[in-house]
Amino acid sequence: MRITLVGSRHFGVATFNMLREHGVEIARVVVHDGEDRLAAAAGAAGIEVAVQANPRLVVASEIAPKTDLIVTAHSHARIGRDALAASKHGGIGYHPSLLPRHRGIAAIEWTIKEGDPIAGGTIYHLADRMDAGAIAAQDWVFVKKGETARELWERALAPLGLRLLAEVIDSAKANGSLPAKPQDEQFATLAPALEPASH
Repeated sequence: MRITLVGSRHFGVATFNMLREHGVEIARVVVHDGEDRLAAAAGAAGIEVAVQANPRLVVASEIAPKTDLIVTAHSHARIGRDALAASKHGGIGYHPSLLPRHRGIAAIEWTIKEGDPIAGGTIYHLADRMDAGAIAAQDWVFVKKGETARELWERALAPLGLRLLAEVIDSAKANGSLPAKPQDEQFATLAPALEPASH
């Protein structure tokens, strides 16, 4: 399976390492900033790095030829329709909430702000609407009393994301397809931007 990985920062690097451990071919890494640690990790491993022309959008020309699946890991760029069409199975991403709850870029902060007793993570299919694609995998964790968004991310949600991504990738390798369950729109909430924690 050939993957184009779009991402950044620590979670991007953790995802990069996990994919290599699971025996998939990372054909190209796409970053919004050539100085990002994910770009450095890919370069050190001899994997091609592409820097987005537009930091908010990934286009088809930035996706590696013959890509089977696009995986996003801590990317705030939209993957354009043409880019998804350039990949055999489209793309998936990890969102640190129980989608459709807390769509948007401040999901963990809103989980804490609203006092949710449980949080979760979702592997979802990339689509035109933000965080609205079909669900490929989902699981939940308890939120500790007094925990900050960053603590919750580091303790539970980042490891959960890596585990779920690995499960979906392994399933796709074995079955040649990805699970897809539509989100139930009656439970959708959009998390407006707060001052995001760095993760």
